[in-house]
Amino acid sequence: MILFTLIIGFAILSHTNYLNYEKPLTFDQYDQITFENFRGLEFFKKSLYGNEQFAYVVVSIDSKFENNSVTVQSLFYPSRSFVYNQNTNSKELLTHEKYHIKIAELFSRKAKKKISELPSFDKKSINEILKQAKLDERKYQKEYDYNTFHSYVLSEQKKYEKEIDSLLDLLTNYKKPKIQFDAKN
Repeated sequence: MILFTLIIGFAILSHTNYLNYEKPLTFDQYDQITFENFRGLEFFKKSLYGNEQFAYVVVSIDSKFENNSVTVQSLFYPSRSFVYNQNTNSKELLTHEKYHIKIAELFSRKAKKKISELPSFDKKSINEILKQAKLDERKYQKEYDYNTFHSYVLSEQKKYEKEIDSLLDLLTNYKKPKIQFDAKN
């Protein structure tokens, strides 16, 4: 029983650092994020492709329904994100990781645009839009890491930065997290 409790405790701690917990951050706090926010616990390898300066970031698209409205926002999880060397000064690595946050925001905005175009509040349709947005976001995140080789291919990194920033600018009207439908519908 003690071993089982220890295993469960280890699993919980390895998923989220509750010892040095920082609640999820919304995209409006993006400019304030530094490697100091990466508080996840170190439970795995010491290098990535031979490089000891690496990090991983955990993001998601979150939603909450209330009456005739839905709130959709991208979240960054500091206590589940990790940087191997807390003293790293790699601006390129931080930029790469922060673009994962921008990607989550991009797909959050794409979902909000589609939801806003619905003729009325329809929870089932909204959930389908959100489900597809999350699948598309995961696929894009993987392509981003693969094509930039986790930030090591600078030309690809810059190409993605330009593309993501441009797409976010096009969706500026969908920055607000809450979508309110007319109560008459």
